[in-house]
Amino acid sequence: MNENLPLIWERCLQFMRDNLSAAEDNTDLKKLENSFDLLFDNVRPVSLISNNLTLLVPSDFYKEYIEDNYLTLLSAALRKNIGKGVKLWYSVMENKPAGQEAPITVNVKGKSIPAPKLQPTAPAAFSSNLINPFADQGARKMNIDSNLKADFSFDNYVEGESNKFASTVARSIAKRPGATAFNPLFLYGGYGVGKTHLGHAVGLEVKNSFPDKVVLYLSSEKFIQQFVTAAKSHKQTEFANFYQMVDVLIIDDIQFLSGKKSTQDSFFHIFDYLHQNGKQIILTSDKAPVDILDIQDRIVSRFKWGLSAEIKSPDFDTRRKIIVDKLSRDGIVLTEDMLDFLASEVKTNVRELIGVINSVIAYSTVYKSELSLELLKETINKIAANQKKVINIPYIQEVVCEYFGIQREQLLSKTRKREIALPRQLAMYFAKELTNATFTKIGEEMGGKDHSTVMYACDTIKDVSKIDKEVKKYVKELSEKIKQ
Repeated sequence: MNENLPLIWERCLQFMRDNLSAAEDNTDLKKLENSFDLLFDNVRPVSLISNNLTLLVPSDFYKEYIEDNYLTLLSAALRKNIGKGVKLWYSVMENKPAGQEAPITVNVKGKSIPAPKLQPTAPAAFSSNLINPFADQGARKMNIDSNLKADFSFDNYVEGESNKFASTVARSIAKRPGATAFNPLFLYGGYGVGKTHLGHAVGLEVKNSFPDKVVLYLSSEKFIQQFVTAAKSHKQTEFANFYQMVDVLIIDDIQFLSGKKSTQDSFFHIFDYLHQNGKQIILTSDKAPVDILDIQDRIVSRFKWGLSAEIKSPDFDTRRKIIVDKLSRDGIVLTEDMLDFLASEVKTNVRELIGVINSVIAYSTVYKSELSLELLKETINKIAANQKKVINIPYIQEVVCEYFGIQREQLLSKTRKREIALPRQLAMYFAKELTNATFTKIGEEMGGKDHSTVMYACDTIKDVSKIDKEVKKYVKELSEKIKQ
């Protein structure tokens, strides 16, 4: 079958191109195709033996990018053109050793190709869209998708002074979920510092050590959506029953429960049930429990039952460790001055740091350049030149608060004083004008306001700015500052 491999691979690529738009909603198809071709032009099929397909890739970066972004689409193409049960392998080119003309390669097994999950114990009427697959009295715990990311393991989590305490506690919980004093574990800190990674790491470790335990990760937004759907269908009891069957519940961005009274009521009872029955609860937030606005006191008090651990932005030494860890997995070694330069350039959060590292790897791979301090500086300068400030709701809030000389806590508060209410309405207005966020999403990030409040604010600013010179000036100057 190897003789026909190039033809088979070309058919797979064509299938993937034809289905790009279906896989990526609301995205420019031309950009998708260009990105797809740029990636797969550097990928070659090596062999197909006993349903084991090996692909030659320039580096681990290509392997990871394919598995993170195209694995589902690739698996569909392989099933269509080869059949079921294809196992994916990669032949990864490493750095060319001195004095050797060709790079060496290392074979690496790919992730399991996703296939439809069969749950034979579920009644035929159940589907993935149902609120509670456990509602049937005759069905016991089933193999549900935990929504955990395999890459977010403890093995890939780099410890430093900024996260050592939280990491140590998380590892302790993973060994005895629900049986430590750290229940709930409340992780808080800024954007991209590793809260979500740590939550996933606990879940993955529990699944590995205790396969029978039901672990579930989800965002608070998903939890809210599920509750609203259940309430509309008068299935709140089934919704609660579902979550009561979970052994380890991990909810991301719990601060978005702010202002959601009915959802908070349901969460409160679920929390109490799980806690009383020795189930582990892990919550993440961008702020400490006492700083979350418009949330019931009884819930805040329960957040404090276990342990609250802050994760701060990584210091220089931790950033350096992250760089070494990431690059070593891609077979890349940097000199000490190159490592110091990279670690000193990106100071905000882990996510941005990983983005810069990936850009450096990609640049080096595409242009086949030897990594040097000069190349690093050139690459980072190009990244900076090509990047625009991401206009999102937190950024808009930051600009508005700085403009009016107020604190973010004041902006998100319930006060109706004009010196706060007007900036709040302007922030809502620009959030709607300059982002793709819905009225509901804007309301959540503006302190848990109702979507109707956001709509009213947007309409008010539009109307008042036509007749009020002061407000018109605010709109003009803020617009320029936000877009700068």
